[in-house]
Amino acid sequence: MNVTPEQPAVSIKINDGNVERDNEKKPDVKESKALDASADSKEAAASDAASSSKIAAVPPPDYTSLSVARRTNLPAPPVSMENISVMSILRNNVGKDLSTIAMPIALNEPLNLLQKLAEELEYCELLDAAAKAEDPVERMVLISAFAVSGYASTVNRAGRKPFNPLLGETYECIRPDKGFRFISEKVSHHPPVMACYAESPNYTFHQDNLVKSKFWGKSMELVPQGTVHVTFGQHKEQYKWSKVTTCMRNVFAGTRYLEHYGTMKIESSSGFTCILHFKESGYFSSAKNEISGTVYDERKSNNPSNSTTSSGTEVAWLSGKWDEVMYRFDKANPNNLQVIWRAFACPAHHAQMYGFTQFAVELNEVTPDIAALLPPTDTRFRTDQRLYENGQIDAAEAEKLRLEQKQRDTRKYMEAQGFRWDPRWFSETEPGNGDWRYKGGYFESRGAFDFQGQGIF
Repeated sequence: MNVTPEQPAVSIKINDGNVERDNEKKPDVKESKALDASADSKEAAASDAASSSKIAAVPPPDYTSLSVARRTNLPAPPVSMENISVMSILRNNVGKDLSTIAMPIALNEPLNLLQKLAEELEYCELLDAAAKAEDPVERMVLISAFAVSGYASTVNRAGRKPFNPLLGETYECIRPDKGFRFISEKVSHHPPVMACYAESPNYTFHQDNLVKSKFWGKSMELVPQGTVHVTFGQHKEQYKWSKVTTCMRNVFAGTRYLEHYGTMKIESSSGFTCILHFKESGYFSSAKNEISGTVYDERKSNNPSNSTTSSGTEVAWLSGKWDEVMYRFDKANPNNLQVIWRAFACPAHHAQMYGFTQFAVELNEVTPDIAALLPPTDTRFRTDQRLYENGQIDAAEAEKLRLEQKQRDTRKYMEAQGFRWDPRWFSETEPGNGDWRYKGGYFESRGAFDFQGQGIF
């Protein structure tokens, strides 16, 4: 049951970016034409067009020819962190889960965790290419590149954290230019779990996501739990994997940076796996953001594998950096590298936009084509985040406190009445198993949502 106790109504209007509330007074490299948005890489791809390639070319999206004009800047520069003492906040919380600790709003970036899930589809062209590939090894290589590509947008964003969604908050991202439609929802508050689903003519994508965070003195560790799933209907094939650990280094220094490290095992129902190693840099290592991987054919293997190894036959080899590029190579000729994926160039002014990529800049925008179709639970209508994006820090902080108190009041009310929260768009395959799947119906309801008496903002 979705229940919210009676409270004064708060609505939001967005006029020219302003918020109004009704109640407010090295080696040789031969490049295939892979994902690459920079002019230099396009020139390199053109010069090597004659080189042979087993991987289909995947062009970047053309943002200049969209029928919907999308913004290229945020409405205000980043909120200052000068008066925030991160040390005073964290020094008494070593080893604790940071999701339970109230943080000043100035430590945030103007996106939330539901939108971050959508951001993982920035390079969805890799999924389209994989769906069209006939060779299962080629499909696994492209899926592996897609799994890595989701980390590229984090390279300039070590200084801030995303907003935590409210229970029942949703976010849609429908992009005809990129060929997918996406919906996410916060389905549980304790523990905080987000679920999402995306579909296109070529694939479906879904995941449930729970991140546990801990502070270890000089670093902050984010350990994701949950599974990512991709299905290609035309091949009757499913892929699944879990994410690696993320760590913010030098929390108290001006040189904060993110590392992603660990082993990612991607499994397919067709009998192939890929083991990807995200390497952790150290005092005596020059490696930074490096990845390496191997694709295995498990179909003739009689030996058991575990979560980080494979006993299959090696059939493809991968290398690169999670923030730049992924290569495929042959062990017999390791200097002959083929580009499978290359990260888009960041906007020149990304430092004035919280380190966002162009795709991230677009995520919180209310464009005219969707303004009348969104439900009142959509993140774009969340008042504190909108005020924060507009640079109105004091109003955003007050609004954040109001929303947090409203959420606490709602939870107490439901407990007193014996009500259980029932997510609107997702459900567990079995009660308590943590495997959340899309129930359907969201996209068919656009423009006609019935949320009377259930506003969360």
